[in-house]
Amino acid sequence: MTLLRRTTGTEGAAPVDRLPSITRNVTAWFASFGIHALLLFGLAVATLALPHERDKLTLSYEPVELPEETEPLSEEFLSSDRPMEDLGALSQSRDSSALASATVIEEHSLVLFEPEMITDYGERLVIEVDSPIFEGPEITDDLPVQGAGSVGTTGAMGAIDRITHEILTSVEQQPTLVVWLFDQSGSLRKERERILDRFHGIYEQLGLIEAANNPAFHQHDDKPMLTAVVGFGEQVHVLTPQPTDQLEEIEAAVAAIEDDASGRENVFRAVASVAEKYRNYRLSRHGRRNVMIIVFTDESGDDVNEAGATVDLCRKLAMPVYIVGRPAPFGRRTAYVKWIDPDPNFDQRPQWVPVSLGPETLLPERLKLHFLGADGRDELLDSGYGPYELTRLCYETGGLYFAAHPNRAVGRRVSGRETTELATHFAAFFDPKVMRRYQPDYISVLEYRHRLNKNRACRALTEAAQLSWTTPIDGVRTRFPKRNEAELAELLSRSQRAAAIRQPKVDQLYQILLSGESARGGIESPRWQAGYDLAMGRVLATKVRIDGYNATLAIAKQGMAFKDPENNTWVLKTDSTFSNSSLEKLAKKAEDYLNRVIDEHTNTPWALLAQRELKSPLGWRWDETSTYLPPLEQPSGNARPQRPRRVPRPTGPPRRNPPAL
Repeated sequence: MTLLRRTTGTEGAAPVDRLPSITRNVTAWFASFGIHALLLFGLAVATLALPHERDKLTLSYEPVELPEETEPLSEEFLSSDRPMEDLGALSQSRDSSALASATVIEEHSLVLFEPEMITDYGERLVIEVDSPIFEGPEITDDLPVQGAGSVGTTGAMGAIDRITHEILTSVEQQPTLVVWLFDQSGSLRKERERILDRFHGIYEQLGLIEAANNPAFHQHDDKPMLTAVVGFGEQVHVLTPQPTDQLEEIEAAVAAIEDDASGRENVFRAVASVAEKYRNYRLSRHGRRNVMIIVFTDESGDDVNEAGATVDLCRKLAMPVYIVGRPAPFGRRTAYVKWIDPDPNFDQRPQWVPVSLGPETLLPERLKLHFLGADGRDELLDSGYGPYELTRLCYETGGLYFAAHPNRAVGRRVSGRETTELATHFAAFFDPKVMRRYQPDYISVLEYRHRLNKNRACRALTEAAQLSWTTPIDGVRTRFPKRNEAELAELLSRSQRAAAIRQPKVDQLYQILLSGESARGGIESPRWQAGYDLAMGRVLATKVRIDGYNATLAIAKQGMAFKDPENNTWVLKTDSTFSNSSLEKLAKKAEDYLNRVIDEHTNTPWALLAQRELKSPLGWRWDETSTYLPPLEQPSGNARPQRPRRVPRPTGPPRRNPPAL
């Protein structure tokens, strides 16, 4: 019951007092709880009061009939009721249990299960692909592939056919832009003229002249092949404003190339400039064309420091570079081009102009030692490869370097007289199939130095080669006329001093190579093996000759008598005898190194140089002969001796210096 006090007034009534709301909520909760508790109690009582019957559960099983064994167990399997401590080969009979089937006693038995062969393969989906699939680099005996290094030819014309094949393969794959990059040096003028004569045949062979006249290719983007012509010297000159497929424009651009008078050939800068200029043709809006760069040059380039950046750029843009160049001289930086004055009014005798063409390796790997009796002349050999950085540019971009030489003749000596004008003179060429085993390492400078640091013998070879490059060793005197004892002693002493000056240089080379001798067995590359063995053999031979030379002169200073009274000159000749046993041991070691080069690297430049070194014995002996010695006239009084009058030589046409090549 709720109690309210009512109050009356003119504005109505309002409750003056009421129970708090929480009191009302608590009362309702207790009331609900009581009702539910009574219901639960009633249900529990009803469950107990109502009758019910339990279900009876029964378990049953049926025995499983196991199939009888049709074959008895093999006698190789043993059983025992006694538990074993060890398992496997160390069980009941220990290792004798495993000897019947195992050839090695092991603590753990290994059983191999041969899987059952699957013969039902189902249906396989065959997808036919029309696009050509390129594989490489794989060097074959008949056809070099992209990225294989150098290819020897007898001239630029021999390389044109292979380049035509490369262009045709690219055009069959997808539309192509070919950039002809010509060296503007004067030495390539005649070669450019010969290439120009072949251009019509090249484009006719490719079938592009007929295609250019086809209405289906009237649109610029539909043309299967476009061509650009660029010249370079100190600067780059684009001779076709836009790439074209019109043969007349292409031939006119090649014919317009002028000689560059600067004498510089920035070939790497030119290649990089071309790659940047035509990189947009690799994009979809230009038909995603292949871009091929074909370079004609006859030197190694004056901007070799930019080679690495050019290689990276062409690789990034997937532009293969093909170079028709000259072979590099074996282990040398400089070669000599035969030049004859084109004007018959001047001297027509050939002049030999130095050009930079090498070496074929990143660092020199051949000692610069003159041979005995060579009078300081260094005969050049074909290396079988092009200049290192140019060949590396082709190798790493998937192109080819064509080492073109008009006098290439394998198996015989080539004289300077038969060398073609504007060609370098190489005394010998080598079989390309043999030289493929001796390919230089076309890698970056960092990787090259990393490999040198891994093998002390290779590092010693390059260190010795760089040292001897700046300190060449000259010949020695072998004739000693005897007017009297004092004059002979003076000649012998001067020769000893000259040899003593050279001796420390040879000893330094020997010590450098000797520091890497213990690592020689770890060299796997045939090129490095041949290079180290030849260097060690030649340094030892030079050391034996110089040390023996000094020792033989010392013997002569002690006094020697001529067997024939008519003789008055002592002559040193090479011989197989030595003045002491230590020289004999060093000579034997030198011969072993050189003979190993000949036996293991036949028909290579290394073998040829080793044979030449062994042509002369390493020891010395004295021989005697007669030489005319004019008598010494004493001037009378204060009169001066009269010089003999020179007979004037007949004058010929004037001689002028060759231009920059």
